[in-house]
Amino acid sequence: MNSDIQNYNTSQSESDQMICEKLSELINENLTDAESKIWHAHPVWFLDENPIVGYSKQKKGIRLMFWSGKSFNEEFLNINGEKFQDASVFYNNIAEVNENDIKKSLEKSKEIQWDYKNLVKRKGELILIKK
Repeated sequence: MNSDIQNYNTSQSESDQMICEKLSELINENLTDAESKIWHAHPVWFLDENPIVGYSKQKKGIRLMFWSGKSFNEEFLNINGEKFQDASVFYNNIAEVNENDIKKSLEKSKEIQWDYKNLVKRKGELILIKK
């Protein structure tokens, strides 16, 4: 595991640390070709430099976010906003983490991708690059 991500995980409270460790384990097992790093202060995984999935500590809990998740049509993912394609779920207890839901979404994240890598170059226009 990326040492910066490990440091992020261990800096959380005990219950949040358990969630973060489980999420990173699932992501690493299912996105074996992804590059991981701390990006905008939280762990993010990239495929071909395009952000795919990440998590962060927020007031509502640990937020697992899929950058292209709106297109996954998964009921467990919450969609906020109209402009982008991200969708997320919040966890406050390790028991809430549904491995099958996450694995299914990680598989979809390989196949369905919106081009966030070139968002600035396209002046905010988001296009579908994989479907």
